[in-house]
Amino acid sequence: MQRKHLTAVAGAVAAVGILASAAAEAADPIRWQVQTLWQAGNINQKAFETFAKNVEVASGGRLVIEALPVGAIVSANEAADAVRDGLLDGQHSNEGYLAGKEPAFSVLVDMNMAYDSPEQQIMWFKFGGGEALARELLAKWNQHYLGPVSWGAESIPSKMPLKSVADFKGVKMRAPEGMGASIWRKVGVGVSTLPGTEVYTALERGKIEATDWGSLAMNDDLGYDKIARYAIYPGIHSQPMACGLCVRKDKWDALPDDLKRIVELSVTQLREDMLLTNRLRDMEAAAKRDPETLVSWSPEARAELRGIASEVWREWGSRSEMADKIYQSHVAWMKKIGLLK
Repeated sequence: MQRKHLTAVAGAVAAVGILASAAAEAADPIRWQVQTLWQAGNINQKAFETFAKNVEVASGGRLVIEALPVGAIVSANEAADAVRDGLLDGQHSNEGYLAGKEPAFSVLVDMNMAYDSPEQQIMWFKFGGGEALARELLAKWNQHYLGPVSWGAESIPSKMPLKSVADFKGVKMRAPEGMGASIWRKVGVGVSTLPGTEVYTALERGKIEATDWGSLAMNDDLGYDKIARYAIYPGIHSQPMACGLCVRKDKWDALPDDLKRIVELSVTQLREDMLLTNRLRDMEAAAKRDPETLVSWSPEARAELRGIASEVWREWGSRSEMADKIYQSHVAWMKKIGLLK
């Protein structure tokens, strides 16, 4: 079903592209420089480069997007400011980098321990009001928000099986500072906020016993499975989202309607491409493992963790007016789909 839907989206993009190509003038193309949050050669960077190529082809060459890897112009946490200030035309980034300036961004892109799957959170964006809230928030950075993308649920590598909330109590675990770390402390975890460059060595030497990092495949690619045998899979805590594309408002407003539609449809295709590609990689990584090393949580255990996390969500929601609007919207959606009572 997902493949059929992806084919239908691709067909829609192509159909719009035929019309655009027929109407194209011999004028110079519109060119955008867009910086991503991915290193050159990364699987998600390649997905974004495919998105840029799709836009170029579907537009008959009228819109050309240069897909720059992270750090090409500015650091990852400066991308949104760079778009606002005119150094970039757009960005494909995790808005959590802006949480220090507006806590609403953290609530927007990664409600830790909230959803059972990335699809549930994407549905909130599409049908629960999240996309409108994201546009309202990014408008303050002079940007037009074009939908979320996800690379899946993150896994937690650990030296012992962690099957329940109780199993986490007293565990020494690395987690980045923020909402997730606050929740883990509430659970009883001994949280360490080590920089990413020190995580492998800390696990290897026993300074930490588990880590909040990437997806199962990402973690196994880094060799974490060799020093931390167990992994929670499917993930239970973090399902980070990024904006598929955020474009400076004047650049977006200047586009003719047919090019806007091409970009919108191409972002939808990017979302499916990125999510399904990473899900396949996780399935392949899981198939290579001893099944006993994969820890799957029961619905009851997830519900217990969600109940503890909800107290932290409320606190983060209180940090700004916009954070509260987004928090309230998430909660309403989770009640609607049966995740909260």
